[in-house]
Order: sequence, then C-alpha cells, then structure tokens
Amino acid sequence: MTTTRPRRRRKEARPAELVRAGLEEFAVNGFAGTRLDDVARRAGVAKGTIYRYFPDKEALFLAAVRTEVAPVFEQISGFVDVYPGTTRDLLKLMFETLHRQMVNSDLRVLVRIIIAEGERFPALTELYYTETISKGRALLEQIVARGIARGEVRQGAAANLPLVLVAPALMAAIWRMTFDRYAHISSEAFLDAHIDVVFNGLLTPDADRIGRS
Repeated sequence: MTTTRPRRRRKEARPAELVRAGLEEFAVNGFAGTRLDDVARRAGVAKGTIYRYFPDKEALFLAAVRTEVAPVFEQISGFVDVYPGTTRDLLKLMFETLHRQMVNSDLRVLVRIIIAEGERFPALTELYYTETISKGRALLEQIVARGIARGEVRQGAAANLPLVLVAPALMAAIWRMTFDRYAHISSEAFLDAHIDVVFNGLLTPDADRIGRS
C-alpha cells in the first residue's frame, strides 16, 4: 500500500506536469521549434509517456491553453450575472483579472505564439479562438449589454464592438514580451491607463450616479 499511493498520485499529476513542461518549451522555442522529445526530457519522462495523455503537439498546446485560460473565465463569468455593483466597478474587476492573468502569467506566452505562428498553424488559431477569444467576446458583450440596460454605457462604436475594450491589455502583454527590457512600464501603470481609456470612452457621464441609484 505504501508503494501504490505515491505512484497513483504521480500518475494523476503527470498531465499537469507535462503541460507545464510544454509551456516552458513553447516559451523558449515557440510552437514550431518545440519537440516532444524535449518536453519529455524537461518533464523527466520517456517520450512515449506523453502519447498516453496527448496524441500530438497540438493536443498538448490545447491543454496548455485550457490550463491557462479556464481559470480566467471561471473567475470572471462566475460573477457577471449576479454582480450587484456598477458597470464601472464590474469592468474594473474584469480588467484587473485580465491583466493579472494575461499580462503577468504564462498566458502571454500563448498569445505570442498565436501572433507569431498562427498564420503557419491555422489549427492553433482556430482552437485559441474557440477556447479564448469567443468566450472573452461573449463576456464583454454581456457586460456591455448590462451596462446599456442600466443606462451606464453609452451607445456607440465601442459598445457595438466590445472586443476593442481589451486592446490595452494586449498592448501590455506585447510590451512585456518585447520592449520592457528597454523601457520598463509597470503593470500598475498599464492597468491604470487601460481603465482610464475605457471609462472615459465607454461610460456615460453620470454612470456612477445611475449605477448607485
């Protein structure tokens, strides 16, 4: 009994360990340059072990996307319907979560791969859209529709295309991956600027008064 329990725990933990090793290899080599041999070596297993859980490299990448993205949407979508506060407060909470998860986590590695290699690997682009972008769009549309109904969001181009509201977070992620070593901008500064741009462009002048009335 003392020997089977550790083995069982190890077996159950192995997919997560392989995903972590895959993320580390993707971060260094990109999608095209990552080899499953190297993932296995980093994880400390035989290459054949990977195929017990993931049929190919795309499946491993998909698992990495789900691992990084699922907590974001679970955290945000769980409170949108029942959130009692103003649209301003709801958006602020969403942007704080977005920056924490996308700009300051391993999710930005996946964003970089999609931008750099998505054209060469359309299957990656499709799965990233399905698992990430489409869910994010739905959440944003839900929040904006809620705000319009409450009189807190003004009608206009931004409300018609809520996807643009996350553009500052994407800019922050790109900056962190490319230019931050030359001109550091703090995560707090990016978040504050993001909130300022959206609130002044999207919300009605009396949004706070309406939301709290």
